[in-house]
Amino acid sequence: MALQAAAPGPNEPRRRPAFLTRLTSGARRQAAKAQALTAGRLMTRLPVTAHADDTIVEAASVMAGQQVERLPVLDEADRLVGLVTRRDLLQVLPRPDAEIRTEVIEDVLVRTLWLPARSIDVAVVEAVVTLTGHTERRSEKEIALAMAGRIDGVVGVVDHLTHRLDDTRLRDNEPQALHGVADDWQRRM
Repeated sequence: MALQAAAPGPNEPRRRPAFLTRLTSGARRQAAKAQALTAGRLMTRLPVTAHADDTIVEAASVMAGQQVERLPVLDEADRLVGLVTRRDLLQVLPRPDAEIRTEVIEDVLVRTLWLPARSIDVAVVEAVVTLTGHTERRSEKEIALAMAGRIDGVVGVVDHLTHRLDDTRLRDNEPQALHGVADDWQRRM
């Protein structure tokens, strides 16, 4: 990925050779990673870790402070014994159902899909989100379900949504008017 990111795109001008350009230390590190052929040359030098006897709160604090989503767990001899993910922590550090419901409505329905707040019924019980109602496009339904499942603290999503138009299989010769704001999100999922 680093090599692809460093390569110029087909419509970009060729880059000047590195010796002609002053590079910042971050740019030099990125350039070195782009040329790496082994895991040892590509790896992060000082990994962020936790110990097996650390509390869940301590592990969550380290992850938040260091802005990492995965935390290798080491034993007393500093040997790798496992991995804690952000999702693992969220499952044991629950959020109030009302808070989750508000985030689904505001972030998923209103800000992302541009739907009225009451267009879809959102119920949350013990961190399980149930979406009930009707969307115009199937892609909007799929985006709502996928994004609701990615919200911190959500452990499951129940689908009670219907749609009028299946826009997931539009052919190239169909009118562009059928395409909507959700199309780009759908391609990324």
